Amino acid sequence: MNNSMARPLSAVDPAIFDLIQKETERQNGQIELIASENFTSEAILEATGSIFTNKYAEGYPGKRYYGGCEFADEVENIARERAKELFKAEYVNVQPHSGSQANQAAFAAVLNPGDTIMGLDLAHGGHLTHGHKLNFSGKMYNVVGYQVRKEDELIDFDQMAALASAHKPKLIIAGGSAYARTWDFKRFREVADSVGALLMVDMAHFSGLVAAGVHPNPCEYADIVTSTTHKTLRGPRSGIILARERFGKDIDRNVFPGAQGGPLVHVIAAKAVCFLEALTPEFVTYQKQVVANAQALAKGMQEAGFRVVSGGTDTHLLLVDVFSKGVKGKEAEQSLDRARITVNKNAIPFDVNPPLNPSGIRLGSPAATTRGFGEAEMLQVAKLISDVLHAPADEANIASVRRGVEALTSRFPLYDWKLAPVAV
Repeated sequence: MNNSMARPLSAVDPAIFDLIQKETERQNGQIELIASENFTSEAILEATGSIFTNKYAEGYPGKRYYGGCEFADEVENIARERAKELFKAEYVNVQPHSGSQANQAAFAAVLNPGDTIMGLDLAHGGHLTHGHKLNFSGKMYNVVGYQVRKEDELIDFDQMAALASAHKPKLIIAGGSAYARTWDFKRFREVADSVGALLMVDMAHFSGLVAAGVHPNPCEYADIVTSTTHKTLRGPRSGIILARERFGKDIDRNVFPGAQGGPLVHVIAAKAVCFLEALTPEFVTYQKQVVANAQALAKGMQEAGFRVVSGGTDTHLLLVDVFSKGVKGKEAEQSLDRARITVNKNAIPFDVNPPLNPSGIRLGSPAATTRGFGEAEMLQVAKLISDVLHAPADEANIASVRRGVEALTSRFPLYDWKLAPVAV
């Protein structure tokens, strides 16, 4: 090999090398509570960085547009079979580069531009790709949004049924990015059947819970199910589509060549590892702890005097109404970030504040649970968050919380790597 090809990253590009070191230190030294983030295993990192990154493999196993795909075919077949086993699905496509592209291809497989779809309103916990006006979904399709009830902040199925009856959607979408309660797929199926609609479930946030059997499996009820692989599922950043077999050919065509070109074989290899890990008893134990930790965090926030949206959580995430304490979401996010607690600002149902500075923050337990935190640690985290939010502009207070974060994270190191010196 050319000697320049064998040089390490630190020699080829010291700037990027240093940033990777700094990001490793950031992840190791902060409490990660963003509900859509997690930490993969070193095996998944290894597969993602593997030599399969060099391979073009447009098409599907046995039907590629390039030669030399015999091992890429095996990787993709293994990933597909493991995903089918994990989710008890009839069909799966493991090529989507992301959850958004999975949704785009799934829609295109069963919809025409201008068709009516129904999804949970983004301001009530939905997702951009379920019909936001600035997203492809809102631009291509006629969108009707359903909401949660004001009195308990749970999905209003009576409103949904009435909207479905009035608008006759071709597709109803269940799933979202900030709804903390169990998704009642049976009720969704009943509403869809009442108007002859297809049912799609976007389980990107809770697919790990589904895989472990601690949340109902949408594959039992839905025509199409999409997911990311990097949230609760704890795999690489990517997407998948599961479906009834009769939709398979149309979905395949709309993933490739419809929405994207060559698949990322190195990422598909990492997905295969992810699915294998998710088939283990240890993963079931992990997911049960994810839910227990989220519930402990919700309890801790409530005991500190904060209102938790819908009164708690059944899953891995919770929304906290910080505006009820006079703090807006952006201020809360930034203050907590200075204390090395990573969260995201988030709208709450019926929010009186704008989306870029809403009334809430979203908290999640998957990454902290991966790190080894249990309920006791999550109660400590709630106390640290409360300490910051009761005095978000007090830098001495934030420094004190930062020391508490350091004491906690040092007990649960993330990756056992010896870092090279970082340029500062």
